[in-house]
Amino acid sequence: MAVMFVAGLLLLLSAGPANDAFALSSQPAPPKASCVTTDCHGKMGTEKYVHGPVATGECTFCHKPTGKHTFETIENTGKLCAECHERLDTHKYVHAPVKQGKCFTCHDSHQSPNKYQLRAAGAELCFKCHDRSIMKGKFVHGPVAVGSCTTCHAVHQGDFPKLLRTTVNAVCFECHADKAEAFKNKKFTHAPVQKSCTACHDAHSGEYRYNFKADGSEELCLGCHKEKQTDINSATVKHKGLATEKKCLACHDPHVSDYVKQLTMQPADLCMSCHNREYGTGATRVANMKALLDGNTDFHGPIKQKDCSGCHNTHGSKNFRILRENFPPVFYAGYNPENYKLCYMCHEKSLAEDERTTKLTAFRNGDQNLHFVHVNKAVKGRTCRACHDAHATNNPRHVRDTVPFNAWKLPVGFEKTADGGRCLPGCHKQFTYDRKHAVKNQ
Repeated sequence: MAVMFVAGLLLLLSAGPANDAFALSSQPAPPKASCVTTDCHGKMGTEKYVHGPVATGECTFCHKPTGKHTFETIENTGKLCAECHERLDTHKYVHAPVKQGKCFTCHDSHQSPNKYQLRAAGAELCFKCHDRSIMKGKFVHGPVAVGSCTTCHAVHQGDFPKLLRTTVNAVCFECHADKAEAFKNKKFTHAPVQKSCTACHDAHSGEYRYNFKADGSEELCLGCHKEKQTDINSATVKHKGLATEKKCLACHDPHVSDYVKQLTMQPADLCMSCHNREYGTGATRVANMKALLDGNTDFHGPIKQKDCSGCHNTHGSKNFRILRENFPPVFYAGYNPENYKLCYMCHEKSLAEDERTTKLTAFRNGDQNLHFVHVNKAVKGRTCRACHDAHATNNPRHVRDTVPFNAWKLPVGFEKTADGGRCLPGCHKQFTYDRKHAVKNQ
């Protein structure tokens, strides 16, 4: 019986054209019939990027099979996508379309000319929801200019506000590595820099260079440093440094520094970087301070401490020479303690108000206070500048060699002795003083 079956089978296989239905073909099998292989949905799957189920003709993987052609999905969009794709709503910050389960806001469910089946390329997709005006500034941040929002932002979810990929500064440093390197091992970091680069810079675009949020360093800085704005606006004597193109940046580094107040150099060196030459003439003349200090040995206290701001307000003042407080700008002045507020920031008022003393000053004849004798007069009191240079001289107590008296350089003629001294100035005959044994001058 088995022999007869095999013989019959061979007979069938060897038959002619009538038996072609049993012949083996060398051509590939035709695609499985599906929605996309019909005349109805034939264009599905023709774009560059095609969703997997569409490419394999598995329409019913997402859609309910129904003759009504309502294209109902098996689940709501979010749950449906999550059946294949990992959940993207598990972090602290979730993009609104993801949170709402509206994956199709950004992705086409079938096909697209764009990678990841995005409905538009690059930033054009983002601008379907987000305001396009963020890139309309005169200066546009590089990633924004080329439409690469994802350089800084995650698209689905993240652990940082604004869906940033990491902290604000860390995102910035991924490109601005030179700044990150400069920040290492610096003693002082500007407070906004510690918090966020976007305190000063707009991350997208702006009307000002470096994407500053305000016009130039002065306006930007004064947005926080309002107390300095008061100084600058009320100043009748302006610091010329603020009039330069750099303004605040003429003296301060906006990011990090090894010096107090974010200065670009040690304070006194910074001042000398400009005050290394003479400015102006006559009453407005400013001496070459570097040459003055280099050529003398006895320094006023603030100079010893390398602190020019001990006496000068570097942002501006209502006082002569941008001094912090009142100080007579002339040789003669009637005594008024208000006129010496600058000196009294450090020195005792009694230095000029006590007629007798054995402790207040070394400038005394016995217990006669010679500061009182010179300064404390209703008319023509000699001001501090009559004898002392406020910066430096080669004499003890920074006593001057000469003092400007209009066009004349009036000599002081000071000579130190063991317990006092003597002077032969251009304003009176020689006088000698001794702290231990008062001298009777004729």
